[in-house]
Amino acid sequence: MNIDTPLYLDGEWRPAIAGKRIAVSNPATGEVIGYVAHAGEADLALAVEATRKGFATWRATGAFERAKLMRRAANLLRERAEGIAAIMTAEQGKPLAQARDEVLKSADTIDWFAGEAQRTYGQIIPARSPNVIQQTIKVPVGPVAAFTPWNFPINQIVRKLSAALAAGCSIIIKGPEETPASPAELIRAFHDAGLPAGVLGLVYGVPAEISNYLIPHPDIRKISFTGSTRVGKQLAAMASQHMKKITMELGGHAPVLVFADGDIEAAARQMAYLKFMNAGQICVAPTRFIVQRPVYEAFIEKFVAAAGKIVVDDGSKETTTMGPLVHARAVEHIASLVEDAVAQGARIALGGKRIVRPGNFFEPTVLRDVPVAARAMNDEPFGPLALITPFDTYAEAIAEANRLPYGLAAYAYTGDASTVIALGRDVEAGMLSINHVGISLPEVPFGGTKDSGMGTEGGSEAIESYLETRFVTVAGTL
Repeated sequence: MNIDTPLYLDGEWRPAIAGKRIAVSNPATGEVIGYVAHAGEADLALAVEATRKGFATWRATGAFERAKLMRRAANLLRERAEGIAAIMTAEQGKPLAQARDEVLKSADTIDWFAGEAQRTYGQIIPARSPNVIQQTIKVPVGPVAAFTPWNFPINQIVRKLSAALAAGCSIIIKGPEETPASPAELIRAFHDAGLPAGVLGLVYGVPAEISNYLIPHPDIRKISFTGSTRVGKQLAAMASQHMKKITMELGGHAPVLVFADGDIEAAARQMAYLKFMNAGQICVAPTRFIVQRPVYEAFIEKFVAAAGKIVVDDGSKETTTMGPLVHARAVEHIASLVEDAVAQGARIALGGKRIVRPGNFFEPTVLRDVPVAARAMNDEPFGPLALITPFDTYAEAIAEANRLPYGLAAYAYTGDASTVIALGRDVEAGMLSINHVGISLPEVPFGGTKDSGMGTEGGSEAIESYLETRFVTVAGTL
């Protein structure tokens, strides 16, 4: 498969003005499979000017018309799901089934926000005088700059894109250079659905150069970023200097609290699937398994049995259930975390090694009895590494769950109603899923607390950060 990806500027697909390109490799083979256009300052200037004009057009388009166009794009995405999934697997590595699922769920997200376009309600506020009307109205904040990662090449974009378009904003997306072609297919669906020129732009290049140009630009009024906490803090600081609205979806290190009265079989099965999905390259991936001592050995046995059934191979094969990591350096990172943990007393229950073959493969790995001092217990692994440690009391479990500065996702399994209530109060996470996997749906909030971010990218609240509230008061004469 040979995939070349141009920029999308002012309603047209075009190469970078300077002609620069970046090579794209298949992480399962290491082979170059295409090139992506490398935007320079001239391209970015064109993108901003186009999105400024596009905003004037799109904000004047009625909510019902915006929603109709968005639904056309969603249907095109569904019709093209098989071809897009093949592209995503080639450039990102995830199994075809997971790539296909990402495309289809992204279409659902577009549909959800299309409905939200028609629900940006204001208020009538009771006035003190009978001849005064006080009201708030919602208006789009303006052109948006969005920065997205490679682990979910379409899903990470579609949340930002759909919320922006539903609100009436135009948007420039800085897509992931590692996985450029599948996001381009998302943008193509909107182009083919009839989105006016300038409403949507897509650029690739050096992330720092693009953020340094777009964030301070006076025509950009809102910033949305998904990525590491370190970079997110830098971009948030830059945006605050220019009084820009921000949404930040940053790193995580999700705890899983498994209580002795929980369904151990379901916990092991569901969490093993989620842990090793996308080779563990998920910000909400369960990572620290904090298991009550009476069921500690039983949970490890069941979890290892479930993880041991994973088939690691090239994601283009239908039998594959876990593909490669996206970078060779990611393999080195996981290997170093395993080595450090074992040196500090952790024991390998499954895996623990690189898979010697072309591509960036690592075994699904489970470590037990992992000490708190191990690097993996403190730094986000972002790979196929599960860490299991025991606890005795509820207080100990909560202390470990909340120990880190991250607060994105958390999971728990318990059969006790009072524990369920207490967990909702005590676990410091933006999302807590108890007794099942129930996050990342379009209709529910998606976001974190503490160092894991600011704002949400799902549910009815997500569109709010793309809107401004204006107060209008009118006095009449009787």
